[in-house]
Amino acid sequence: MKNITTLPADTYLVVNKTVIEEKDRKIITMLYQPIIGYTSTSLYFTLLDDLDKNEIMSGDNQHHHLMSTMQLKLDEIVDARRRLEAVGLLKTYLKQESVNNYVYQIYSPMSAHEFFNHPILNIVLYNNIGKKEYEKAIDYFKIPRLNLKDYEDITTSFDDIFKTYPGDTIEVKDSLRRKSNNKISLAKSIDFDMLISSIPKSMQSDKCFSKEVKNLINSLSYTYNIDTLNMLGLVRDAINEKGLVDQKLLRKECRNYYQFENGGKLPTLVYTKQPEFLKKPVGDNSKWAKMVYTFENITPYDFLKSRYKGAEPTSRDLRLIENLLIEQKLNPGVVNVLIYYVLKINNQKLNKSYIETIVGQWKRLNIETVEEAMKVTEKEHKKMKRIVNKNKSKRQLEKQKEELPVWFNQKLENTDTTEDEAREMEEILKELA
Repeated sequence: MKNITTLPADTYLVVNKTVIEEKDRKIITMLYQPIIGYTSTSLYFTLLDDLDKNEIMSGDNQHHHLMSTMQLKLDEIVDARRRLEAVGLLKTYLKQESVNNYVYQIYSPMSAHEFFNHPILNIVLYNNIGKKEYEKAIDYFKIPRLNLKDYEDITTSFDDIFKTYPGDTIEVKDSLRRKSNNKISLAKSIDFDMLISSIPKSMQSDKCFSKEVKNLINSLSYTYNIDTLNMLGLVRDAINEKGLVDQKLLRKECRNYYQFENGGKLPTLVYTKQPEFLKKPVGDNSKWAKMVYTFENITPYDFLKSRYKGAEPTSRDLRLIENLLIEQKLNPGVVNVLIYYVLKINNQKLNKSYIETIVGQWKRLNIETVEEAMKVTEKEHKKMKRIVNKNKSKRQLEKQKEELPVWFNQKLENTDTTEDEAREMEEILKELA
């Protein structure tokens, strides 16, 4: 992916490569939005609104038009666009000139059936919305099943009604609009030359490794973090007596492999960020707001890694974070606040029992946003400090004050900090940039 800076004066043209139906809008809102966020969903529908009355192509617009319409900064729009590209809803083409020209091609979402059977998106959706909401989504898109055992099919066939007669032939044009999906692409890929050559020819048919099968193997490799060598054995085990890869069996084999390697757990996207709808609106430039933005826009994995000064976190700490996200259902940004606070006041140690005590309270208080977590942490710490104040010397109190997180005792509009706080703030923001 090229690193191109988009400017407000750069132009764009929207081209509709599909036919968008009302049910597609429902699929995007219910299935795609929990993954790509509200901003990306809004950008998709905004680009659709730019189309002409025939919903085929827009006129030339500047990106400033999107900034004004959506009331967003350009970097936020570019990030939203990239998320749309990642899930196959948009393709972007660029012609570089003095003023860059973009072409945005819009594609339909997958059908609900395709989405719930997709090896990546299905798992991401489950982890983002949880079991209860996931089952609701499944129920919404289910087709009712009727018992037709005692019924007879009396549907009329085409040739019972219509007869053919000699006449002129009509050539159907290729350019006619039709429903079109754009496949999700992955930058990293399995080494198929090695994989295919390592499986005996006697086991494979000519159609064993079709394009569909290769796409599935790549997707499973990404989802379950399986390299080429380990995937080789799983694929071999999934080849049936006809020399074809049993796709259902391969999915099961990969899932079982991951669970065996990870203590029975399924993949958790500890690499996800705070959901868009729970983020603080942009516009506040205070130190507090910068901390909120930082906690909201970094994954718990990357945040924890930053506290390790770039080193890989221990498996124990990663399991602890996974538990907070999956078992305790804390949002990623809230987990970041918890990590930072516990490390700050506990000599850079993640004490499990202490964390569980805090989590219990936060669950009862229904803490969902970063701001709520920061405020309740400050409140509880002040309460604890009042209790121990009587037994502490002045020197000990000063030391405790130094250990407070940098957002403590700061109102939203207050940007005044001490030199030490400012230095710590800049260090944190620099690490997490």
